[in-house]
Amino acid sequence: MIYVDSSVLLADLLAEPRSPPGSLWDGDLASSRLVAYEVWNRIHANGLTTSHSDRARGLLARINLTEMSQLALARALEPWPVSVRTLDALHLATMEFLRRNGEPVELASYDARLISAARAFGIAIAAL
Repeated sequence: MIYVDSSVLLADLLAEPRSPPGSLWDGDLASSRLVAYEVWNRIHANGLTTSHSDRARGLLARINLTEMSQLALARALEPWPVSVRTLDALHLATMEFLRRNGEPVELASYDARLISAARAFGIAIAAL
């Protein structure tokens, strides 16, 4: 399973030079429900609601979203092997929740700090 963070979704939505391959969206994808809030926040903040809403809904619909429950985020209350930002801790906790439930997880991200933290925590990084 590939865990997709907002940097990958936004790169695709905003047609950035480094965007994921189209085949990514056909895979077994997961993320925290947090990713929807991150994506919509950026779309609205950049005044792209009218032009990008349909595509955003379509991409988000392809992702199995894990609810931000106490059970899923419990790991975020513990120390990390490296210093992490708050939202990264929530994503890492969700990845750990999925792994504890038997899902092999690879992270798809363009965020260097999240990638570094994931590696320190033993999470594989998906090739983009």
